Amino acid sequence: MSKKTLNKGSSGQNRKASQDYLSKYRQKPGVVETTTGLLYRVLEEGEGIAPALTDRVVVNQRILSVNGKVIADTYKEGEPDEFSMQEAIPGIQEGLQLGREGGRYEFVVPPELAWGKRGVGNKIGPNAVLIFDVRILEVKIG
Repeated sequence: MSKKTLNKGSSGQNRKASQDYLSKYRQKPGVVETTTGLLYRVLEEGEGIAPALTDRVVVNQRILSVNGKVIADTYKEGEPDEFSMQEAIPGIQEGLQLGREGGRYEFVVPPELAWGKRGVGNKIGPNAVLIFDVRILEVKIG
């Protein structure tokens, strides 16, 4: 097995770790599960508008794997991300539409709402659950 493969975990290892994490996360207070399997908590209520699929959003976000490894962190970098809602993975498209501008949310995105069996490069392995800590800074009506 190559070093690259070892870093991101095998499909089977990730599936087990992901299932274990989802089971534990569901037990936390305030967790809501949608019909698609997205899990989320409201960390701070927002007062602004909710983004639609046709909008662009400016967010600060920290993306973690279930083992706590930081994949990306705009809070730390000091430079927020801006993207079209349609560019986002399905779990983030769904989650952001549940939030409001100014709010902060924690989204636990199962693999089927993220990058599924294929993963992404050497940062996100196959069947990986991703944890997003997202603050919606601005919604740009599209």
